[in-house]
Amino acid sequence: MPLHTIRLDEYLGHAFNSIPVAMVVVNQDGLITRINQLAETTFGYTASELMGQPVEVLIPRRYRTVHPGYRSGFLAEPSARPMGAGRDLSGVRKDGSEFPVEIGINPVQTGEGPMILSVILDLSERKQSEKRIQAALQEKELLLEEVHHRVKNNLQVVHSLLDLQVLRIKDPDLVGMLRDSQNRIRSMSMIHQTLYQSHDFAQVDFHRLLGELLPTLMESYGMVAGNVNMVIDASDVKIPINEAIPCGLIVNELVSNALKHGFAGHRQGSIWVSLVRDADDHVELSVANDGAGIPDEQIIDRGSSLGLQLVHLLTRQLCGRLEVQRRDPTRFSLRFHLSRTP
Repeated sequence: MPLHTIRLDEYLGHAFNSIPVAMVVVNQDGLITRINQLAETTFGYTASELMGQPVEVLIPRRYRTVHPGYRSGFLAEPSARPMGAGRDLSGVRKDGSEFPVEIGINPVQTGEGPMILSVILDLSERKQSEKRIQAALQEKELLLEEVHHRVKNNLQVVHSLLDLQVLRIKDPDLVGMLRDSQNRIRSMSMIHQTLYQSHDFAQVDFHRLLGELLPTLMESYGMVAGNVNMVIDASDVKIPINEAIPCGLIVNELVSNALKHGFAGHRQGSIWVSLVRDADDHVELSVANDGAGIPDEQIIDRGSSLGLQLVHLLTRQLCGRLEVQRRDPTRFSLRFHLSRTP
C-alpha cells in the first residue's frame, strides 16, 4: 500500500530529537534537510552547519564520488534496508576523524518530495570492545601455549632423568619397567607438543599424535620393529585434551604389549590403531594385531600386568566400555562418549 503524502515535520514527529540514535534526512538531490540532536553530537556539527549541505560531507572522501550513484539506485527501488550490506562503513566527523558506523535507510514520501531517512549507529565503542576481547583471547592463547610448552619440557626432563637411571641399573627386568615408564611419559609429552604446535588448545589432532607416537614406540622395541607394519586410521579426528591424554596412554600400553608379547621371536605381522568419532560424539578406539594371541589362562579383566591395569583404570576414567578379542586378530576396542567442552 503506497504511503499517503505528508509533511516531513509531521512524519518525523516530536520524538525526532529524543530518539537515542543519530538520524539524518536527505532529499533526492542528496542535500541534508533535517538532523536530530544525537546526529549533531555524533558528527560534531550543529544543525545549521549541515542544513543544505550534500550528505557526502559525512562520509570519507574516498567514497564521495560513488555515493550519488548508490543514492540514485536506492531512489529507483526504495525500500527499508541496511546500507552497504556486507561492507564496513565509516562516517567522518567535523574534525576529519573517521569512525565505524552501521546505517539503515528508509524511503519517506512527503509533500516536499521523496526523502531518505538514515538511522546511524556509531560502532566505535563496540569495535573497541571487540578489540579488547580479541587482545584478551590472544593473551590467553599465548599463556596456554606457554603452559603446554613448559609441561612438555618438564616431562622431557623426567624422561631424561629416567634415562640416566637406566644406565646405572643392570637388572634387565627393572630396565624394562623404567623403559615402559619412559614411554608413558613420552606419550603425555607428545600430546602437549601436538597442542603447542597446532595452536588449538581445545582439541588434539589424534592422527597427528599417533603419527609421532607410534614410530617412537617402534624404535623402543627395535628387536621387533623391523618385522611389524604399523597402520593408523584416525583421519581428521580431534578430541579434547581431557580424553586425549588417557587415549594416548591406552594406545601406548596396548601397542607396547603387542610389540613385546605379540611379535616375540622375530614374528612378522601388523598392528592397526584406529579412532572413529561419530556425529553423537561417541568415540571408538581400537588397537589390534595379528601376532600371538592372548593365552586363555590370562585373566584380562583384572589386569594381570601393570599395563593392562592402567588400561582398565583409564577406561574407567573415560567412563567407557572395553571389549577384548583374544586372537585372530587380538583386538582391544574402547568406546566412550566425549565430555562437553565449553
